[in-house]
Amino acid sequence: MAYLFDTDAISEVLKSKPLAEYVRWLERIPRADQFTSAVVVGELFKGAFRSPNAGRHIRNIESRVLPALTVIPYDLDIARVYGATQAHLKDEGRALADADLQIAATALHRELELVTGNLRHFRRILGLRICTALAEARTRQQ
Repeated sequence: MAYLFDTDAISEVLKSKPLAEYVRWLERIPRADQFTSAVVVGELFKGAFRSPNAGRHIRNIESRVLPALTVIPYDLDIARVYGATQAHLKDEGRALADADLQIAATALHRELELVTGNLRHFRRILGLRICTALAEARTRQQ
């Protein structure tokens, strides 16, 4: 199984005390099966640049995140999946934020399972496979 990591799934690992259960699960995933979207990388950089510790966060992205994952660019094929999915969701009155849907479209197009703790948003997308490892680790931590 190959996975596309959402922003929160990557951010969790960068915390000073990440969820141990999630980290153990992640360690079992081969490097070749770990992907993220260029949209996610943009969200990570946005957060880093807004932080009072911007330099440290940017270095973490460049030295820890980017070497650990294959980054999938947002291309025309993914844009087509995004457009079709967003149109369908809007017709149902259940639209998503553009970035979330671009990330989901990447997972759909590349047939990857999305790793996210944001189940509420992503569960409304028909056909999207969602890995709940992060959400379950958060629930058990509480």
